[in-house]
Amino acid sequence: MRNYPNEYIQYLLEFHGRRDYFECHEILEEYWKEHPPLERDSVWVGLIQIAVGLYHYRRGNHPGAVRTLSKARHILMHRREETTTLGLDFPALDDLLANYIQRIQANTPYESPMLPLADPALVSICEVECRSQGLTWGCQSDLADTPLIHRHSHRDRTDVIEERFKQLKIRRNK
Repeated sequence: MRNYPNEYIQYLLEFHGRRDYFECHEILEEYWKEHPPLERDSVWVGLIQIAVGLYHYRRGNHPGAVRTLSKARHILMHRREETTTLGLDFPALDDLLANYIQRIQANTPYESPMLPLADPALVSICEVECRSQGLTWGCQSDLADTPLIHRHSHRDRTDVIEERFKQLKIRRNK
Protein backbone atom coordinates (compact mmCIF):
# COMPACT_ATOMS: atom_id res chain seq x y z
CA MET A 1 0.00 0.00 0.00
CA ARG A 2 1.14 3.53 -0.71
CA ASN A 3 1.86 5.89 2.12
CA TYR A 4 -0.63 8.75 1.76
CA PRO A 5 -0.34 11.98 3.76
CA ASN A 6 -2.68 12.00 6.75
CA GLU A 7 -4.09 15.33 5.58
CA TYR A 8 -5.11 13.74 2.31
CA ILE A 9 -6.91 10.95 4.19
CA GLN A 10 -8.65 13.60 6.30
CA TYR A 11 -9.63 15.48 3.12
CA LEU A 12 -11.20 12.29 1.75
CA LEU A 13 -13.08 11.68 5.02
CA GLU A 14 -14.51 15.20 5.02
CA PHE A 15 -15.26 14.95 1.30
CA HIS A 16 -17.09 11.60 1.41
CA GLY A 17 -18.15 11.24 5.04
CA ARG A 18 -19.27 14.71 6.15
CA ARG A 19 -19.46 16.46 2.78
CA ASP A 20 -17.73 19.38 4.48
CA TYR A 21 -16.07 20.87 1.43
CA PHE A 22 -15.06 23.96 3.35
CA GLU A 23 -13.08 21.81 5.78
CA CYS A 24 -11.56 19.92 2.83
CA HIS A 25 -10.26 23.24 1.58
CA GLU A 26 -8.87 24.19 5.00
CA ILE A 27 -7.11 20.85 5.54
CA LEU A 28 -5.35 20.72 2.18
CA GLU A 29 -4.56 24.42 2.04
CA GLU A 30 -2.69 24.14 5.34
CA TYR A 31 -0.89 21.02 4.09
CA TRP A 32 0.01 22.70 0.79
CA LYS A 33 1.42 25.76 2.59
CA GLU A 34 3.55 23.57 4.88
CA HIS A 35 5.06 21.53 2.01
CA PRO A 36 6.94 23.71 -0.47
CA PRO A 37 7.24 24.45 -3.24
CA LEU A 38 4.02 26.42 -3.08
CA GLU A 39 3.14 25.95 -6.72
CA ARG A 40 -0.17 27.45 -7.73
CA ASP A 41 -0.68 24.50 -10.07
CA SER A 42 0.05 21.85 -7.43
CA VAL A 43 -2.07 18.70 -7.34
CA TRP A 44 -3.08 19.88 -3.85
CA VAL A 45 -4.44 23.12 -5.30
CA GLY A 46 -6.41 21.11 -7.86
CA LEU A 47 -7.98 19.01 -5.09
CA ILE A 48 -8.68 22.14 -3.02
CA GLN A 49 -10.44 23.65 -6.03
CA ILE A 50 -12.61 20.57 -6.46
CA ALA A 51 -13.85 21.03 -2.89
CA VAL A 52 -14.33 24.78 -3.36
CA GLY A 53 -16.16 24.27 -6.66
CA LEU A 54 -18.55 21.78 -5.08
CA TYR A 55 -19.05 24.11 -2.12
CA HIS A 56 -20.11 26.84 -4.58
CA TYR A 57 -22.33 24.43 -6.55
CA ARG A 58 -24.14 23.22 -3.45
CA ARG A 59 -24.76 26.84 -2.39
CA GLY A 60 -26.13 27.78 -5.82
CA ASN A 61 -23.15 29.88 -6.94
CA HIS A 62 -23.03 28.31 -10.37
CA PRO A 63 -20.63 30.76 -12.06
CA GLY A 64 -18.13 30.34 -9.20
CA ALA A 65 -18.54 26.57 -9.29
CA VAL A 66 -17.93 26.28 -13.04
CA ARG A 67 -14.93 28.62 -12.89
CA THR A 68 -13.35 26.77 -9.94
CA LEU A 69 -14.00 23.24 -11.22
CA SER A 70 -12.62 24.24 -14.63
CA LYS A 71 -9.43 25.50 -12.95
CA ALA A 72 -9.18 22.25 -10.98
CA ARG A 73 -9.59 20.22 -14.14
CA HIS A 74 -6.90 22.24 -15.91
CA ILE A 75 -4.41 21.83 -13.05
CA LEU A 76 -5.04 18.12 -12.64
CA MET A 77 -4.76 17.56 -16.40
CA HIS A 78 -1.17 18.75 -16.10
CA ARG A 79 -0.63 16.73 -12.91
CA ARG A 80 -1.97 13.37 -14.11
CA GLU A 81 0.92 11.36 -12.74
CA GLU A 82 0.74 12.96 -9.28
CA THR A 83 -3.03 12.56 -9.26
CA THR A 84 -2.63 8.87 -9.99
CA THR A 85 -0.05 8.46 -7.21
CA LEU A 86 -2.73 9.71 -4.81
CA GLY A 87 -4.82 6.64 -5.63
CA LEU A 88 -7.17 8.48 -7.95
CA ASP A 89 -8.32 7.15 -11.32
CA PHE A 90 -7.34 10.15 -13.44
CA PRO A 91 -9.52 9.44 -16.53
CA ALA A 92 -12.56 8.86 -14.30
CA LEU A 93 -11.79 12.01 -12.28
CA ASP A 94 -11.49 14.08 -15.45
CA ASP A 95 -14.82 12.66 -16.67
CA LEU A 96 -16.41 13.43 -13.30
CA LEU A 97 -15.25 17.04 -13.39
CA ALA A 98 -16.40 17.49 -17.01
CA ASN A 99 -19.76 15.96 -16.10
CA TYR A 100 -20.20 18.22 -13.07
CA ILE A 101 -19.33 21.32 -15.07
CA GLN A 102 -22.02 20.33 -17.60
CA ARG A 103 -24.51 19.58 -14.79
CA ILE A 104 -23.95 23.00 -13.27
CA GLN A 105 -24.28 24.76 -16.62
CA ALA A 106 -27.56 22.89 -17.17
CA ASN A 107 -28.82 23.98 -13.73
CA THR A 108 -29.07 20.36 -12.59
CA PRO A 109 -29.69 20.13 -8.83
CA TYR A 110 -26.63 19.37 -6.71
CA GLU A 111 -25.80 15.74 -5.91
CA SER A 112 -22.77 14.63 -3.89
CA PRO A 113 -20.07 13.02 -6.04
CA MET A 114 -17.65 10.25 -5.18
CA LEU A 115 -14.06 10.89 -6.14
CA PRO A 116 -12.94 7.88 -8.20
CA LEU A 117 -10.42 6.17 -5.94
CA ALA A 118 -8.50 3.43 -7.73
CA ASP A 119 -6.63 2.11 -4.67
CA PRO A 120 -8.82 -0.40 -2.78
CA ALA A 121 -6.53 -0.13 0.26
CA LEU A 122 -7.14 3.63 0.40
CA VAL A 123 -10.89 3.11 0.14
CA SER A 124 -10.72 0.56 2.94
CA ILE A 125 -8.76 2.92 5.21
CA CYS A 126 -11.29 5.69 4.58
CA GLU A 127 -14.31 3.44 5.17
CA VAL A 128 -12.88 2.14 8.47
CA GLU A 129 -11.99 5.64 9.64
CA CYS A 130 -15.44 6.95 8.70
CA ARG A 131 -17.09 4.20 10.74
CA SER A 132 -14.83 4.97 13.71
CA GLN A 133 -16.00 8.61 13.53
CA GLY A 134 -19.68 7.63 13.19
CA LEU A 135 -19.78 8.73 9.56
CA THR A 136 -21.11 7.00 6.48
CA TRP A 137 -18.66 6.78 3.60
CA GLY A 138 -20.33 8.05 0.45
CA CYS A 139 -23.30 9.72 2.13
CA GLN A 140 -25.22 12.47 0.37
CA SER A 141 -25.02 16.07 1.60
CA ASP A 142 -27.74 17.13 3.98
CA LEU A 143 -29.01 20.12 2.02
CA ALA A 144 -30.99 21.30 5.06
CA ASP A 145 -27.79 21.65 7.14
CA THR A 146 -27.46 25.43 6.82
CA PRO A 147 -24.28 25.74 8.93
CA LEU A 148 -22.58 23.18 6.67
CA ILE A 149 -23.87 24.67 3.42
CA HIS A 150 -22.92 28.25 4.36
CA ARG A 151 -19.93 27.48 6.56
CA HIS A 152 -17.80 30.33 5.26
CA SER A 153 -20.19 32.90 6.69
CA HIS A 154 -20.03 31.38 10.20
CA ARG A 155 -16.29 31.61 10.76
CA ASP A 156 -13.96 34.17 12.27
CA ARG A 157 -12.12 35.73 9.35
CA THR A 158 -9.91 38.06 11.39
CA ASP A 159 -6.71 36.20 10.47
CA VAL A 160 -7.61 36.17 6.77
CA ILE A 161 -8.37 39.88 6.73
CA GLU A 162 -5.17 40.69 8.64
CA GLU A 163 -3.08 38.61 6.20
CA ARG A 164 -4.68 40.31 3.17
CA PHE A 165 -3.96 43.74 4.70
CA LYS A 166 -0.36 42.70 5.42
CA GLN A 167 0.14 41.48 1.81
CA LEU A 168 -1.41 44.68 0.45
CA LYS A 169 1.05 46.77 2.50
CA ILE A 170 3.96 44.68 1.21
CA ARG A 171 2.85 45.18 -2.41
CA ARG A 172 2.42 48.93 -1.91
CA ASN A 173 5.89 49.27 -0.40
CA LYS A 174 7.59 47.61 -3.41
